[in-house]
Amino acid sequence: MASTDSLPAKTAYQMAIDGDQPPSKYILSNTNNKFGSLETSPPFAPVPIIDISCFVSSSKQDDDQQAELAKLRSALSTWGCFQAVNHGLPESYLDSVRQVIKQFLELPLEEKRKYFREAGSAEGYGNDVTVSESQVQDWCDRLSLRVLPKDQRNLEFWPENPSNFRETIDDFTMKIKSISGVIFKAMAKSLDLEENCFSKQFTEEHDVMKGRFILYPPCPTPDQVFGLKAHSDRSGITLLLQDPGTEGLQVCNDGKWYMVPVLRDALFINLGDQMQIMSNGIFKSPLHRVVTNKEKGRISVAMFTEPDPNKEIGPVDVLVDEKRPRVYRTVKNYAVFNYECFQKGIVALDAVKV
Repeated sequence: MASTDSLPAKTAYQMAIDGDQPPSKYILSNTNNKFGSLETSPPFAPVPIIDISCFVSSSKQDDDQQAELAKLRSALSTWGCFQAVNHGLPESYLDSVRQVIKQFLELPLEEKRKYFREAGSAEGYGNDVTVSESQVQDWCDRLSLRVLPKDQRNLEFWPENPSNFRETIDDFTMKIKSISGVIFKAMAKSLDLEENCFSKQFTEEHDVMKGRFILYPPCPTPDQVFGLKAHSDRSGITLLLQDPGTEGLQVCNDGKWYMVPVLRDALFINLGDQMQIMSNGIFKSPLHRVVTNKEKGRISVAMFTEPDPNKEIGPVDVLVDEKRPRVYRTVKNYAVFNYECFQKGIVALDAVKV
């Protein structure tokens, strides 16, 4: 099993159970918060709700599909995110996924210790990968797994308790891969591109999907502590299953923070940096963060689609012309590049601009 040398004496979850105040390493200050003040109750974001069944069902009228495609393009060029409904996953199924994650993350620390991530690795159970002594920690416990390709799964990090964890996450992964393929094709069609233009980069046999399963415990000082610091995703798209009982996810639009409403049967979809690059800046990779709650904890299930690290990612040729010159250069293994930029305090998207 992985080394537990750097496992803290108490995780955020255990501190919440014991009624502890967050230690100083979790507390924000004016000097360590670059992305706007911490607001626990900003206005709700008018994030578009999109019926993705229009993109797959032959029974839908063409006019309905065109209307949803137009709404999709508008959503991704303004907010960079949307709520996907009618995705084919029943509410009871989504609840079962949430439940198996909750059961694992609420196990005693000694049980979860078996799956603790190795030093310098993001995979496994734990909190932030620490890149500097001044880094502010997130108030959450999380399990990070590479779920695709299947032959690259590190099963030593896949819990055997609950007994149905592996089976549930494997099934959920394949369903999410199918939904992501639908969304990639719809994004291409919304820009009048060949429909496999994006999907061929993200949904082939050796492309990568990572899962991050997070518990945000209650926090006694939600005005001082983030559940997850502000960031944009390095993925192509991120498909997020939110907790139906508690809001917490916030997105930034035009320099202002908004709370994302929770729709019980929806998947929240946000674009990652690699789609902003491929769309030559037409689509946006939104800055987002998670705030804590004094009374309630929440579960979050995030699935990140990434291309094979050996693929080169750059703006689609037909989206570059005299009216819209090339914004980004071509990059390979953007995930590593993004991580290196984060260590240096550099915004990765800025670093790949032409």
